[in-house]
Amino acid sequence: MRARVGQRVPVVVQSGGRSRTGARALWLAAETVVTCGVLLLLLVVHQLWWTNREARAEALDQVRVLEREWDISPPPPPAPTEEGEGAEGEGEGAAAEAGEEGVPSGAPSGSGAVSVGGRGASAPAPSDAFAVLRVPRLGLTVPVAEGVSKRSVLDKGYAGHYPGTAGPGAVGNFALAGHRNTHGEPFRYINRLRDGDEISVRTRARTYVYRVDLVLASTSPRDVGVIRAVPRSLVKPSYGYSVPGAYLTLTTCTPEFTSAYRLVVWAKLVSTAPGRG
Repeated sequence: MRARVGQRVPVVVQSGGRSRTGARALWLAAETVVTCGVLLLLLVVHQLWWTNREARAEALDQVRVLEREWDISPPPPPAPTEEGEGAEGEGEGAAAEAGEEGVPSGAPSGSGAVSVGGRGASAPAPSDAFAVLRVPRLGLTVPVAEGVSKRSVLDKGYAGHYPGTAGPGAVGNFALAGHRNTHGEPFRYINRLRDGDEISVRTRARTYVYRVDLVLASTSPRDVGVIRAVPRSLVKPSYGYSVPGAYLTLTTCTPEFTSAYRLVVWAKLVSTAPGRG
């Protein structure tokens, strides 16, 4: 049957609206993924580079401020005692008998601090920098401030002094915490310290030199024994000491980029000297 001349033949045209909608959805999903990836990359850069740069600059500036002040205005000579000897270095005797009650309350997770409870003894004002820690093997110079608060101490790139533990040079345990990663990461490489390495702590009055003695590669964040006056791990009792002495303890997180466990380095006081160390 032939179509009549001039009669229109219907043509069926399939719509492409559905395919265009699908392509648009895929494009938007791809853009979202890329945007999230860029934001995640920026966050990583901020955490691993910018916080380190910022904290290190602030910490070194604080070291310069402290030592300039100490050099310009050194402490007066110690008053003689009845025996004619000078007074002992600052911090000596303060919290020398600090035990599990002489440790900070609510140490923050991920700070490198040991999480314990209790009240501390008298000490410098919270967050105040009062000493300079130097570790020659690591090329590390960092201020020491009172407390182990992340925001006001550790995130500034400082080493934090556990309230209630002994002061620099004192009989007891001068215990410090520091970040392993980000925010200056001052304690990142303390796992490289070995028996005999020296660590100095300078205050306004004196410089104290400690010698590394023991390294506990991993323990629980709640192992409060490591910062007691006579430090000994409660988790691994073969690590630690049994007699009083003048100890220095460094604690930080381990493994890197986690806060699952704590790495502990212990050192013993070997010498003291007035003035600059």
